[in-house]
Amino acid sequence: MAHEKFTALTPPLYEYLVAHNPPQDDVLRDLAAETAALGPVSMMQIAVEQGAFLTLLGHLIGARRAIEVGTFTGYSAISIARGLAPGGRLLCCDVNDEWTDIARRYWTRAGLADRIELKLGPAIDTLRALPRTADVDVVFIDADKTSYRAYYEELLPRLSPRGVMVFDNVLWGGNVIDAGDQDESTVALRELNDFVARDPRVESVMLPVADGLTLVRRR
Repeated sequence: MAHEKFTALTPPLYEYLVAHNPPQDDVLRDLAAETAALGPVSMMQIAVEQGAFLTLLGHLIGARRAIEVGTFTGYSAISIARGLAPGGRLLCCDVNDEWTDIARRYWTRAGLADRIELKLGPAIDTLRALPRTADVDVVFIDADKTSYRAYYEELLPRLSPRGVMVFDNVLWGGNVIDAGDQDESTVALRELNDFVARDPRVESVMLPVADGLTLVRRR
């Protein structure tokens, strides 16, 4: 077994981590507060450090085109859009108009409404209708876990040579290693993780950021 070298994130240490990431501006801070007021469902919002990571990722690769599957109230979309090069565009896929109405308000407030397109409806249908052109630089998948593999197969051929696909929740609160957890979402994530790690078409890395992120690029 490889030597274990990791640091458990206690609440004080996590506060330290957040304090050493780019600070939220008023738009993200207010959006996070409005989302928190929705109750337990607010757990679907990405963490502060994930948002900062997505913005930096776009800057690092000079991203111009991005796709997000699972938008919720729009925090991750703002983070992705802010990382795009001038003239860049983000396509967001979601099924809930109540949550995405909140997202639209904050996209406008952030000055990003002109670079974000929202498609309401089953994401798999939206993705299948896209041209099979390898020009997508950033993909962020944070939607129904049972469809992750289908999204993967649709989007992989559309990744640009520099493109990166990011999956959220790949650790699923630790449940992916609990053999007794046979919930369909847990099983889907477990199977996806195993598949991606062995897929000869890609190189990938799983990172313990928030609830786990896996980054994938085509070989």
